[in-house]
Amino acid sequence: MADDLWSRGEPDSPCVKICVIHPEAKLCVGCLRSIGEIAAWGRMSAEERQALLDELPARQPQIAKRRGGRAARADRRSKS
Repeated sequence: MADDLWSRGEPDSPCVKICVIHPEAKLCVGCLRSIGEIAAWGRMSAEERQALLDELPARQPQIAKRRGGRAARADRRSKS
């Protein structure tokens, strides 16, 4: 019953609680929104939210996994 009280009948936030901004794409690696979009979410209309949600899957290629880091350096050293 309490859940009905807070239901707004509009798109929920795409936040998945992995809030890390990709250094090059400037997008959150969890939800794929920009900092500005995250900040504006509460002020967006239901239509604006849905339009943004529809756009997010196309952003996934911008968040490329890093090939490197500590594990890759250690691996290169062991092969030398």
